[in-house]
Amino acid sequence: VQLQASGGGLVQAGDSLRLSCAASDRTLYYYDMAWFRQTPGKGREFVAGVTYSGDDRYYADSVKGRFTIFKGGARNTIYLQMNSLKSGDTAVYYCAAGRVDFEGATVVSEATWDYWGQGTLVTVSS
Repeated sequence: VQLQASGGGLVQAGDSLRLSCAASDRTLYYYDMAWFRQTPGKGREFVAGVTYSGDDRYYADSVKGRFTIFKGGARNTIYLQMNSLKSGDTAVYYCAAGRVDFEGATVVSEATWDYWGQGTLVTVSS
C-alpha cells in the first residue's frame, strides 16, 4: 500500500493551497485517513482526519474554520483545502491511513496510523 501526497509549494500569508493524497490500493476505500504536519525538531502534529465513508471530519483547533479535509469521489484520494494560510502553517504535510477511533485520544498519535505518504512541503511567507 502506498500513499502519494502532492500539492505543496510556496505561498504568501492569506493564500490558499490544496493538497492531495492518492492511495495505490483499493482496500483503502475502507480506511480512515488523515493529514499530519511536521516542522524541524518536532513530532508530527495531527491536522485533520476523515472517516472511511467521508461522512465525519475532525480538525485540530489550530486549523478549524480554515482547513477542510474531504475524500474524492473514488474514495481512495483525500484532499486538504487550506485557506487563509499563516506562517505558522509552514511544515511538511503527511497523509496517513488506518482504522482508528476518532473519538479516542490516540487519533492524534503517529503510532495509531498504519500507512504514510512521503510528505509534501508547504511554505507560507509572511
